[in-house]
Amino acid sequence: MEVFDAVRTVLAVRQYDDRPVPPDVVRQIVAAAHLTASSINGQPWHFIVVDDPDTLRQLGGALRTGPYVAHAPLAVAVAIERASPYGVSDASRAIQSMILTAWAAGVGSNWVGFGGLDQVKTLLGVPEAFDVLAVVPFGYPQQATSGGKKSRKPLSEVVSFQRYGQPYPSEE
Repeated sequence: MEVFDAVRTVLAVRQYDDRPVPPDVVRQIVAAAHLTASSINGQPWHFIVVDDPDTLRQLGGALRTGPYVAHAPLAVAVAIERASPYGVSDASRAIQSMILTAWAAGVGSNWVGFGGLDQVKTLLGVPEAFDVLAVVPFGYPQQATSGGKKSRKPLSEVVSFQRYGQPYPSEE
């Protein structure tokens, strides 16, 4: 899949079938996070891959906005160094790299949480120097996806040219 096609078609997936994600795909997903650029190459992150069903159930119970993590075959918790001023932005980039890499392999996902995940931190034994930014469940979509049909504001409402409010040239 071309990169733009992945960006154009990726959707949030919250229901997964029972198939495990193959180890080579899991490795590619976490390698994508690892290879993501970071500010001053600080790499202020740590990724915890979880495929144990009991731990996934516990994660689902600990995530107010993502109980469906309990039914995913795989999740990656993303921890960031507390001391890094770039942790959130760098890890956010890494999460998007994982999501797009997974999608290109036919694996769906969705970002769950945004900091304040102390229960997850405790459950996964994350050291004090880190905070858990998010948990990203991964799995094959239970239902066929809509081919990437998205509801978005028109480009003209969210993109300006040269200065705010100046129309961006149309493709006509």
